[in-house]
Amino acid sequence: MSAPKKIAVLGGGAWGTALAATMVRAGNATALWARDAEIVASLNQRRENPRYLPDIVLEAGIQATEGLEEALADTDCVLAVVPAQAMRGLLVSLADRLRPGVPIVLCAKGIERESGLLLSQIAAELLPHTPIAALSGPSFATDVARGLPTAVTVAAADPQLASSLALLLSAPAFRCYSSADLTGVEVGGALKNVLAIAAGAVSGAGLGASAQAAMVTRGFVELRRVGAAFGAEAETLMGLSGLGDLILTCGSPQSRNFSYGLALGRGESLEGRPLAEGASTAGIAARIAREKGVDAPIIEAVDRILRGKASIAEAVAALLSRPLKSEQEQRQGNGDHR
Repeated sequence: MSAPKKIAVLGGGAWGTALAATMVRAGNATALWARDAEIVASLNQRRENPRYLPDIVLEAGIQATEGLEEALADTDCVLAVVPAQAMRGLLVSLADRLRPGVPIVLCAKGIERESGLLLSQIAAELLPHTPIAALSGPSFATDVARGLPTAVTVAAADPQLASSLALLLSAPAFRCYSSADLTGVEVGGALKNVLAIAAGAVSGAGLGASAQAAMVTRGFVELRRVGAAFGAEAETLMGLSGLGDLILTCGSPQSRNFSYGLALGRGESLEGRPLAEGASTAGIAARIAREKGVDAPIIEAVDRILRGKASIAEAVAALLSRPLKSEQEQRQGNGDHR
């Protein structure tokens, strides 16, 4: 039997804490870095993260710390679990701390708002000697923290790296499938958040289950179109990190993005609500679709609603007034990506 590996989980939110618990279950020595001293103390003393995972007692063995150097000491793998728009800042802080050759697994879902870059592209720019992977798929932090069955995808451009990481990160109830389509896994994870806001808005506005089913189905068409323009493989987008994650996120208030859309649809205040990655991604996703000549009316509608340029009623009316065409027709300005 090989010696246990050390995993450094960077981020003390719900997802980071759930992944740290999973790494312990997988038999790995696990350090969890968090900025919040109260969370660190609670994890070390009571095995709880009451702020983000209330009423869940975690596995013994998570070594929480406020010290980034302590978390990274002798680590064999890093899981970067901060919000997508904060990932660049974390990666900058790792540039002179991470040993060359230690892989980093990006566990956030989004596109950088300012640059339009995928998170792996930012990592490649800032950490040129670091193997890069991403973890994505249909997974709620509370389910994972409780040890409920979950399947995700671990992707890297190097298939051998993806396979070895999938083996390293898998636990008894946490199954990791490997993929060499890093771009496809990232695009699927980022865009499903935007579409989940649309699904929540439809539900919150009381437009009915039929409208929601149509929105999710046509949203998936847009996800495939944009993914194809990025160079993603169609098979990837049909898998866990694409369709699977879309189904989960568009159907439950447990999803922060769906809940955000639900509040939008109900006309509730959005102030003080938990972070919804899709709200940060919608604008850049709409811009990228336009630049690539991709027809993405639902993503465009979410962006317009979030910017206050259209109400939900106006957005729905615009979608329903689009020219009729064959369901299979997916022609775009830059070609046919069927």
